[in-house]
Amino acid sequence: MAIKLMEKDIIETKKNHPCGSYSFEIVRAGMDFRIRCTKCEKEIWIARNKLEKRIKKITRNGENVDFR
Repeated sequence: MAIKLMEKDIIETKKNHPCGSYSFEIVRAGMDFRIRCTKCEKEIWIARNKLEKRIKKITRNGENVDFR
Protein backbone atom coordinates (compact mmCIF):
# COMPACT_ATOMS: atom_id res chain seq x y z
CA MET A 1 0.00 0.00 0.00
CA ALA A 2 1.30 3.44 -0.94
CA ILE A 3 2.21 5.98 1.71
CA LYS A 4 0.02 9.10 1.65
CA LEU A 5 2.44 11.89 0.68
CA MET A 6 1.36 15.41 -0.18
CA GLU A 7 3.02 18.54 -1.48
CA LYS A 8 4.58 20.72 1.26
CA ASP A 9 5.26 17.66 3.48
CA ILE A 10 8.72 17.63 5.04
CA ILE A 11 10.33 14.19 5.04
CA GLU A 12 13.39 12.90 6.83
CA THR A 13 15.30 10.21 4.95
CA LYS A 14 17.55 7.37 6.09
CA LYS A 15 20.30 8.48 3.71
CA ASN A 16 21.62 12.02 3.66
CA HIS A 17 22.04 14.40 0.74
CA PRO A 18 25.67 15.19 -0.22
CA CYS A 19 25.30 18.57 1.55
CA GLY A 20 24.70 16.70 4.82
CA SER A 21 20.96 17.30 5.25
CA TYR A 22 18.44 14.52 5.89
CA SER A 23 15.41 16.79 5.43
CA PHE A 24 13.50 17.36 2.16
CA GLU A 25 10.30 19.16 1.14
CA ILE A 26 7.96 17.50 -1.37
CA VAL A 27 7.45 19.89 -4.29
CA ARG A 28 5.53 17.56 -6.64
CA ALA A 29 3.72 14.32 -5.83
CA GLY A 30 2.67 11.50 -8.14
CA MET A 31 4.36 8.40 -9.54
CA ASP A 32 7.57 10.41 -9.55
CA PHE A 33 8.34 12.92 -6.84
CA ARG A 34 10.27 16.15 -6.98
CA ILE A 35 11.83 16.84 -3.60
CA ARG A 36 13.86 19.87 -2.49
CA CYS A 37 16.69 19.68 0.03
CA THR A 38 15.88 22.05 2.91
CA LYS A 39 19.55 22.99 3.39
CA CYS A 40 20.94 23.66 -0.11
CA GLU A 41 17.62 24.00 -2.08
CA LYS A 42 18.72 21.41 -4.71
CA GLU A 43 15.73 19.67 -6.37
CA ILE A 44 15.79 15.94 -7.08
CA TRP A 45 13.43 13.72 -9.11
CA ILE A 46 12.89 10.28 -7.54
CA ALA A 47 10.50 7.39 -8.21
CA ARG A 48 7.78 6.71 -5.63
CA ASN A 49 8.99 3.20 -4.77
CA LYS A 50 12.56 4.39 -4.11
CA LEU A 51 11.39 7.36 -2.03
CA GLU A 52 9.02 5.26 0.12
CA LYS A 53 11.87 2.92 1.06
CA ARG A 54 14.05 5.83 2.18
CA ILE A 55 11.54 7.71 4.37
CA LYS A 56 12.21 7.75 8.10
CA LYS A 57 9.76 10.46 9.25
CA ILE A 58 7.02 12.65 7.72
CA THR A 59 6.04 16.06 9.08
CA ARG A 60 2.81 17.69 7.86
CA ASN A 61 1.82 21.16 9.12
CA GLY A 62 4.31 20.89 11.99
CA GLU A 63 2.98 17.53 13.23
CA ASN A 64 4.52 14.08 12.77
CA VAL A 65 2.50 11.70 10.60
CA ASP A 66 2.23 7.97 11.37
CA PHE A 67 2.83 6.24 8.04
CA ARG A 68 3.75 2.64 8.90
